[in-house]
Amino acid sequence: MNHKLVKLFSFFYLCPQIQRVMEKSFVYGVAVTDYNFTGREEETHRLKLNFENGINSILISPRRWGKTSLVDHVCRQMEGGDIIIVRLDIFGCKSEYDFYNVLATAVLKQTATKVQLWMDEAKDFLARLTPRINIPIDSTSEISVSLGITPETHSPEEVLNMVEVIAKRKDRHVVVCIDEFQQVGEFENTKSVQATLRSVWQHHHNTSYCLFGSKRHMMSKIFLDPSMPFYQFGDLMWLQKIPTSDWINYIMSHFEREGRHISEQMVSKICESVDHYPSYVQHLASIVLNHTPQGETATENVLPSAIKELISTNEALYMQQIEPLSGYQMNLLRAIVSGIHSGYNEKKVRNQFDLGSPSNMVRLRDALIERDIIYSEMRQLYITDPVFTLWFRQRFL
Repeated sequence: MNHKLVKLFSFFYLCPQIQRVMEKSFVYGVAVTDYNFTGREEETHRLKLNFENGINSILISPRRWGKTSLVDHVCRQMEGGDIIIVRLDIFGCKSEYDFYNVLATAVLKQTATKVQLWMDEAKDFLARLTPRINIPIDSTSEISVSLGITPETHSPEEVLNMVEVIAKRKDRHVVVCIDEFQQVGEFENTKSVQATLRSVWQHHHNTSYCLFGSKRHMMSKIFLDPSMPFYQFGDLMWLQKIPTSDWINYIMSHFEREGRHISEQMVSKICESVDHYPSYVQHLASIVLNHTPQGETATENVLPSAIKELISTNEALYMQQIEPLSGYQMNLLRAIVSGIHSGYNEKKVRNQFDLGSPSNMVRLRDALIERDIIYSEMRQLYITDPVFTLWFRQRFL
């Protein structure tokens, strides 16, 4: 048999097995695929409509609540349609022009074919640069682009308008999805940078933006503060917890697929144990699955040891989080974990937990919010991470 036919036969024969191996039962800590994506029907519908209607979207929630997974889920649903989607992550950007380079590179790579990259879409923009562009012969490999944009070569407005120019030339709508957008808040002269972004982007008619990030405090500061340029920039989506009802069939079917069983009541207990925190629900469900013998049903007896393993897995991260904290900051965490969510200026509370003066309390609160260890809601303070709460209670109370 021709060796090419053998390869082709092998590919199609093995494809289901390969897919089966690649589909893990539960995924946590990274963006999930369709197989491991559950819930978020309303958010998916709303975000998809925003993309289709050219409405800017801002997603805010705690870390590891599935913002990236939600955006990826919507982007996959829209693949092959009339809308061009550009996706980029700016976590590594430390300055304004770091951002412009990452943005311009993503726009060029994701809106142009290999031939067009050398022609219509890029020629005007690249005229003042000596870009390094590696176009591989292998059609499955990505184009490598290094632009080297500086204040001497391009103004911010030129870089920011490039995607709009391309969208108009193609007569297509482009949605630019920017992950870890809170990094913009860390740039030098950030308010001026934000004002520049807003002043350019608000005039784009063929391009809209989906902005999201992992630091709720910084994202809130950028988009919810009336004094900041991005205030009321678009449709603000404040992600909520995924309810137990959306986890039941998902977790039960994943157990069945692995030759094990789990009851609705046990799924509910897994969700409640980690306060419906999506990443931890997946992680704890994975541990319970691993602790359940083949062909058997998961029982509540396994839950304490599974939770202990979950805490142990994350302990190094939690130790790193509290290592730089002062004694007063640790005392405030003790108060919150003990169930005290307000009234910190009351003398009884300050004395019980040694919080210092009322003015000191403000500094403690702001410092812990800045570190994203706690958050404020309706003038009450809560721990951001529910498993951190379990670990802290074991170690420090």
